[in-house]
Amino acid sequence: MPKEIDKQKLKSLMELYKTQLEKELGAKVEEYPSKPTTKEYREFKEEFLPRQMTIYEKLCNLSEKLLKIKPDAKQAQVIQESIDITHLNITPAGAVSFSFLMPIAAALFGSLFAFLVFQSNFFVLLFVIGAACMIKPLARTPEFIANNWRLKSSNQMVLCIFYVVTYMRHTSNLEKAIEFASQHLAPPLALDMKKVLWDVETEKYSSVKESLDMYLETWKKWNLEFIESFHLIESSLYEGEESRRLNALDKALDVILDETYEKMLHYAHNLQNPITMLHMLGIILPILGLVILPLVVSFMENVRWYHLAVIYNVILTVVVYYLGKSILSKRPTGYGNTDIAEENPELKKYRNVLIKFGNKEFQISPIFFSVFLGVALFLLGLSPILLHAAGLPDFGFGDEDLAASCGHRYCFLEYRTSSATGQEIGPYGLGASVMSLFIPLSFGLAIGLYYRLKSKNVIKIRDRAKQLELEFANALFQLGNRLGDNLPVEIAVGKVADVMEGTVSGSFFQLVSMNIRRLGMGIEKAIFDPLHGALVSFPSNLIESSMKVLTQAIKKGPLIAAQALTNVARYIKEIHKVNERLKDLMADIIASMHSQIKFLTPAIAGVVIGITSMITAILGKLSGQLQQVTESAGGAEAAAPTGIISLFGDGIPTYYFQLIVGIYVVQITFILTVIANGVENGSDKLNERYQLGNNLIRSTLLYIFISGAVMLLFNIIAGRILTATLSS
Repeated sequence: MPKEIDKQKLKSLMELYKTQLEKELGAKVEEYPSKPTTKEYREFKEEFLPRQMTIYEKLCNLSEKLLKIKPDAKQAQVIQESIDITHLNITPAGAVSFSFLMPIAAALFGSLFAFLVFQSNFFVLLFVIGAACMIKPLARTPEFIANNWRLKSSNQMVLCIFYVVTYMRHTSNLEKAIEFASQHLAPPLALDMKKVLWDVETEKYSSVKESLDMYLETWKKWNLEFIESFHLIESSLYEGEESRRLNALDKALDVILDETYEKMLHYAHNLQNPITMLHMLGIILPILGLVILPLVVSFMENVRWYHLAVIYNVILTVVVYYLGKSILSKRPTGYGNTDIAEENPELKKYRNVLIKFGNKEFQISPIFFSVFLGVALFLLGLSPILLHAAGLPDFGFGDEDLAASCGHRYCFLEYRTSSATGQEIGPYGLGASVMSLFIPLSFGLAIGLYYRLKSKNVIKIRDRAKQLELEFANALFQLGNRLGDNLPVEIAVGKVADVMEGTVSGSFFQLVSMNIRRLGMGIEKAIFDPLHGALVSFPSNLIESSMKVLTQAIKKGPLIAAQALTNVARYIKEIHKVNERLKDLMADIIASMHSQIKFLTPAIAGVVIGITSMITAILGKLSGQLQQVTESAGGAEAAAPTGIISLFGDGIPTYYFQLIVGIYVVQITFILTVIANGVENGSDKLNERYQLGNNLIRSTLLYIFISGAVMLLFNIIAGRILTATLSS
């Protein structure tokens, strides 16, 4: 009871002292940093965590209730470590239970569905084997989520140290510096920094230093430079001399920049073999296999097109994606970009298509355009099957050919009677093969258009802000020099705007100066005002943090503000220099991957489809001619041709074969784009979406053009050769 009375007295005394200071100074005293409470942290966590992660949490908790399987101590420790990193509300037993219950359910329902629909033991066996193979990856799901979390967090570590060091140069307070960093970082590292403060607020740890040290332990296996930098920051708190304190802070940023470059250097050197393996497994070997498959399938009656679709569009795609994610999981700390629309809610409208009518602005989601285009093209691609199902007669073009079902050399549909089952199969026609190109085009264009429309406007704004960041270091140096001449900040901003006229930085400071002169705003409001502030037009966390340093340091005088800005400018230049060196390290590998995505894969696949179409047409014509010879012959003379005919199976229609290859091209373009962006930029979702939009549209159109041209050319050549040969 006496302790409570003492606390109340102390609190009332502090309030009285604060009120007195406000009266004497005429300004509101800055309160102690607002620490996130339990409720605030949980709301922040729920808002940030992706919906699929919360679904995963519910499934794991449900699985633990239905089928509780406890992992061994070693596995439980690894899973728990990943759970702690990703802030998941599950237990190791729940994760392991889910990894068994989900495959069991998939095997039972999948096998039953496959048997009832396909009447095929192949798909029953596929579901059983696939379910068994899912157990281990699903048990490691927390680890995969943690790796993805680490990749996103490591992209922001350089900026985290930059924000903490920048703040602590003028205010030696670790708690305020961590709060400052959490406000300017993007998730997930922002969530981690808030969690450090939250653990102190909930009295899990007695001090910010203890809470921070326990958090840094989670990075011990992966990012020692991050830990070392924070320890140097902590050591600066105990330095008696100002020069030694500032040296410790400068050293903290130097350590993480130097170590980042060194680790990325080793990563770039070790990346050559995995990328080569990915190229061979994902592109070269599948494409070479596609060249041989038409011949193999023609002599194997039991192989159907959907067997190949499972191998290429499911199994091989999953293997390539898994290999690519393994490569990305080993990427060290870097300096990456974030999606500014996530950090600035007012920019989210630019993810939509904006249409203006007079003074009104309408927002239309890109999903409507992409779905409409995709469905229209998909129906065009299905038209050969729909026309045949409707009972419409086949038609053709080219010279007259009485042996063909349509009476012409090239048929549109060309359905044949199977030599094995006696059922009607197809379509084998050249027209149907060309029309099948619209199906991969529907997927590639629809998905590509969606990503492009969703990211195009936002990335323009970010590129403008990035251009400002490149120039901003020089602008800060000039602003620091003007403040060093004891000029008021309001006049110094105008001087810098005049000197840098015509540049993006000049436009930024010109806007600040106009807000001060015309709207009568103070320096802080001229920059940060939510309606008219300069940052509204230039959304950048780096610039925002620099301006916050300016507004806080200017309270201590123009000379201190000048020194603070000069140091911030130096830090920005150092970060930019290291980032450019990292890009230089990755240049060869990234260029190779881009060439695969943009040209090699669609070009090779397009040529393969043309060759496949020609082979299928030749085998079909020869089979039909030999059948006629057999029917016209009799007795022992027919034995030899009949034996030759038995060698030819029905083969796979080019229509279905092209679907497998075309969809695989779209899939592999998607996967390689994600991996290339991850290697180059880390976890940069905005740039990933923009690159996906560009690459999917470009690669799909190139594949469609090449495969269509080669298909028509080779079939015309094959048709003329066969006609000349058979007539002779």
